[in-house]
Amino acid sequence: MNKESKIFIAGHRGLVGSALVRRFVSEGYTNLLTRTSRELDLTRQADVETFFEKERPEYVLLAAAKVGGILANNTYKAEFIYQNIMIAANVIHSSYRYGVKGLLNLGSSCIYPKHAPQPMKEEYLLTGSLEPTNEPYAIAKISAVKLCRYYNDQYGTNYLSVMPTNLYGPDDNFNLETSHVLPALIRKFHLARLLREKRSGEIERDLERFPAGFHLQNPSDLERLGVTAGYVEIWGSGEPYREFLYVDDLADACIFLMDKYGYKEIGEIINVGVGEDIQIKDIAGLVREITGFEGEIRYDRMKPEGTPRKLLDISGIKALGWTPNTALEAGIRMTYDWYRKTVQDPKRSAQSARG
Repeated sequence: MNKESKIFIAGHRGLVGSALVRRFVSEGYTNLLTRTSRELDLTRQADVETFFEKERPEYVLLAAAKVGGILANNTYKAEFIYQNIMIAANVIHSSYRYGVKGLLNLGSSCIYPKHAPQPMKEEYLLTGSLEPTNEPYAIAKISAVKLCRYYNDQYGTNYLSVMPTNLYGPDDNFNLETSHVLPALIRKFHLARLLREKRSGEIERDLERFPAGFHLQNPSDLERLGVTAGYVEIWGSGEPYREFLYVDDLADACIFLMDKYGYKEIGEIINVGVGEDIQIKDIAGLVREITGFEGEIRYDRMKPEGTPRKLLDISGIKALGWTPNTALEAGIRMTYDWYRKTVQDPKRSAQSARG
């Protein structure tokens, strides 16, 4: 890629897409191509083909997806598999039809078997059953990986599939019905602190700024989500391990790979993570400390908690010369700072969030 290359970032408003935009802009790229979901519905084949025929992007980064945590995956199973399969199929096929030079497909570590050996190597794909709570999403992401592989095999394209670990950072989804674990913890502890300090005006402003899920109308409804002045309740036992990668580090890895390497050097997929994991109960304790909440942490052991452990083997990308830069505590503090400032100023852009 060069600085003037026409680069389409699909999903530019999401967690990964916005980080990619920040990174490309900081690197001096001047011809970024973006569309909102209202401007371009990636699940509609005809619309996607019309867009590619007109715009003719040279490179594509596929970061658009329907994503969510355990509750969302369990509730919207059909939507998760349908929308993600359609997005991937339409973008990948149109990239081939209209001569895209390079495509990077963003996947997820949930594609690996539930009980895969740890840390998880790329070769473990399809060697066992998936975690049931996110199987529809995982199947869609595996389909995208295989699409890239077989287009490369049959047509000689250069499509890369990157498997990141759990991501967090500016522009994350903080909806308590659909968010992943880390943004959910940040928001729960923040709201619990406000309840404890009787700052009702700030709670109302928070609920206005970010969708909360479950049709919350006022602060008293938060107790149904396990958020009170005295405690925060977390799904499961807190015993599972998770690995967390700051999203700007992922963006750095994506551009590093796309700019320097191809399918022949990387293979079917390549993992991107930090190579270390932490128990949910410990991450909860860290978030409680960072947000300043002084109440208890409780665990609802009747709720599902997903795969026992998800740690990626990142030896492949490390061998190419890339390593993450952001420590977990520093990344959480930057994310929490972005979250609070965004509540205070809804017009604030994540473009200026990198600290």
